[in-house]
Amino acid sequence: MDRLIYTSLSAMRGAMSRQAATANNLANVNTVGFRGEIAAAQAVWLQGGELQPRALSSEQVMGANMAQGAVTETGRALDIALEGDALLAVQAPNGEEAYTRRGDLQMADSGLLTTGDGNPVYGEQGPITLPPAESIKIDKDGSIWVVPLGGDPNQPQLVDRLKLTSPAGSVVLKGLDGLFRVQGGGALPSDPLARVNSGSLEGSNVEATSALVEMIEASRAWETQMKLISTAREMDTSAADLMRLD
Repeated sequence: MDRLIYTSLSAMRGAMSRQAATANNLANVNTVGFRGEIAAAQAVWLQGGELQPRALSSEQVMGANMAQGAVTETGRALDIALEGDALLAVQAPNGEEAYTRRGDLQMADSGLLTTGDGNPVYGEQGPITLPPAESIKIDKDGSIWVVPLGGDPNQPQLVDRLKLTSPAGSVVLKGLDGLFRVQGGGALPSDPLARVNSGSLEGSNVEATSALVEMIEASRAWETQMKLISTAREMDTSAADLMRLD
């Protein structure tokens, strides 16, 4: 009976991982630029010397859905929607370079440009700091133009250019903080062909109805495995009763 029990146990762990990923997706349905997590199962063989007695199921987050989310026009100067597969370089909480699709840029009191969740935005020379300005404009190529306080509106000044990258040819993984990083470390080079749409925001690409269906399926899978474990226990009890007969 141990095989049935351990097989069901591994399936229950997989259902838990799948449900956790789905719950996270549902929680971020309205998060700007969010990319839905994808959980997948794979066989993990138990090593027993020269023999591989059985394979258990292991399900975990294997990647992210990189499909385009819906783009909404906001008219706000610091809102950007990245085109294609472009990624915006930011500084992660641990100080390393990471990447995001979030485009709701904010300017702190110090002038530091950040994403909506507080990560500093990288330019060509590092984190971008903007001076006090009458107006700010972001071009298609990510160039940031400002009109200083008291300056001539017809003569904006170039402050920096957003570091826009492309994951093409590299393996990028999504972390628990929602940021993308290059597998094995390192940084992506700037992509001169990357473009943004100013005054617009890209929403989450999670479909709430599909995520709810996945949540129900994971719950039913859990219940099925619980029934199998109960069945295994009944069979084990019946076998023990037979051994006690005179």
